Amino acid sequence: MQAYIVPKGCSQIDELRRVERGEPALGPGQVLVRVRAVSLNYRDQAVVAGRYIGGPVPRDLIPLSDCAGEVIAIGSNVTRVKAGDRVAATFFQRPLDGSPLSTPAALGSPLDGVLAEQVVVFEDGVVPIPAGYTFEEGACLPCAGVTAWHALALVGRPVRAGDTVLVLGTGGVSIFALQVARAMGAQVIATSSSDEKLERVKSLGATGVINYRRTPEWDKEVLRLTGGRGVDCVIEVGGVSTMPLSFNSLARAGKVCMIGVLGGPEGSVNPYVLTARGGSLHGIFVGDREMFLQLVRAIEANGIRPVIDKVFPFADTIAAFQTHAAGDFVGKVVIQL
Repeated sequence: MQAYIVPKGCSQIDELRRVERGEPALGPGQVLVRVRAVSLNYRDQAVVAGRYIGGPVPRDLIPLSDCAGEVIAIGSNVTRVKAGDRVAATFFQRPLDGSPLSTPAALGSPLDGVLAEQVVVFEDGVVPIPAGYTFEEGACLPCAGVTAWHALALVGRPVRAGDTVLVLGTGGVSIFALQVARAMGAQVIATSSSDEKLERVKSLGATGVINYRRTPEWDKEVLRLTGGRGVDCVIEVGGVSTMPLSFNSLARAGKVCMIGVLGGPEGSVNPYVLTARGGSLHGIFVGDREMFLQLVRAIEANGIRPVIDKVFPFADTIAAFQTHAAGDFVGKVVIQL
């Protein structure tokens, strides 16, 4: 079996190695998935760079959390899936040596991830991909899709028709949030440093766009675009550096969903701004299996399809990581196996 590993102590993309490993063993309650496509998230870049939780990886680690493929074998006592089923892995999994009561952990760190031709997970760690989806599309859902759904639909007051949502940037979570929010009947304002990307998000349904390079005080532009009202939900992927502006952009009783730290960990935040607006701040770390199943139902009901900007073959994995790290994409970057 072919796989890529992040070597122990890795700090840069060109240290990724392609290796040969034995086929994984299959135990009771487990399923063997032939991986057909995987997608990249910013978290994966942090793992490779040695900047993720806990620092550089302490062992050789298979990276990535998001995959789709087909079940090729099942262990004893498996009832949820069968050979031939088209599935995606959930972000959080039981360790392979764990009991049903084990604390879930994330694929790609600390657990081995999915950048391999085959992976073994417990049957509660896969869900069917939406009807009509390609494997490439299915591989976009576990992290970015579930995170967007969690933020919009499940924390605080769910977004509803007539609301306005602000998405920061044009990465996987933000683009999924744009698509889901539009399906909910909400208006969407998007930010980016690229006019070309802003034109792209307008074609996806954004009703307002802001180039934050030209407009560094973009909170004021958000208020202008909303007639002074502000937005009902912010998909906050910048972190502490952008959070003050996100707070200032809120409408009365709006919510900020804190998802990423793309702007770096440094900065200061005045939480009392939320008090004046009756607003709320919610930390989002992907979501669970039930959220994933809800997302699949919403996708099938509304015809949502992921935005895939670039697709690379397995042999060009390092190029895929480099493209993703450079931010040269809108939506998702996918690797085919």
